[in-house]
Amino acid sequence: HHTSPVATAALGRALAACSMMGNALKDNGASVTMQIKGDGPLGTILTVSDSEGNVRGYVQNPAVDLALREDGKLDVGTAVGHSGTLTVIKDLNMREPYVGTVDLLGGEIAEDVAAYYVESEQVPSACGLGVLIDLLPGAGEDVITKVEGGIYAAPSVTNLLKENSDPAVLLKTVLSDFDMEILSVDPVEYRCYCSRERTERALLSLGSKELEKIVDEQLSLIHISEPTRLLS
Repeated sequence: HHTSPVATAALGRALAACSMMGNALKDNGASVTMQIKGDGPLGTILTVSDSEGNVRGYVQNPAVDLALREDGKLDVGTAVGHSGTLTVIKDLNMREPYVGTVDLLGGEIAEDVAAYYVESEQVPSACGLGVLIDLLPGAGEDVITKVEGGIYAAPSVTNLLKENSDPAVLLKTVLSDFDMEILSVDPVEYRCYCSRERTERALLSLGSKELEKIVDEQLSLIHISEPTRLLS
């Protein structure tokens, strides 16, 4: 996507969060879309995940670049914007999709995603730089305190991944006070479902008159006096 460093960080966090949201869906044909619209220069960030956690997405203005923060970190919050909205759309193969929207807390994405879960789904959650850790329903205050303590005490996710790219190491670091058991490992990838056949079906669904109108408009832009009809 030819993204700048700060745009890469913002899009990467959004993709990671959306992937985990998708992986939590029950229906194999379900999908989740996360849209972040802040007042920062990056514009809209849009990500989509299927129920296996495979994701795709884009950032509206990928070339935006900002100076580092005083602490030397990428200024994702300013790039995204300190005000705006985060919207999650879950297509669960029902008549109407589930839509939840919350105000951005600061644009760093991690805390914004956690706020979405608390406000829109009433699920107490903690999210660190795109790594979402759900606190299990019914967890006592002692468990929550230990998990939060592990998150605050852990080094940054970036530094941990530099030392060891195995995400299990990150979990073990955060949950060091617990006997952790990994129930499953699900590989995910950046995946696009576009194809020539799918595009053809979309074009055919518009009908011949609409297609002719589109062709005429495009041809008029390049000053062709006798446009060729696409369909008879």
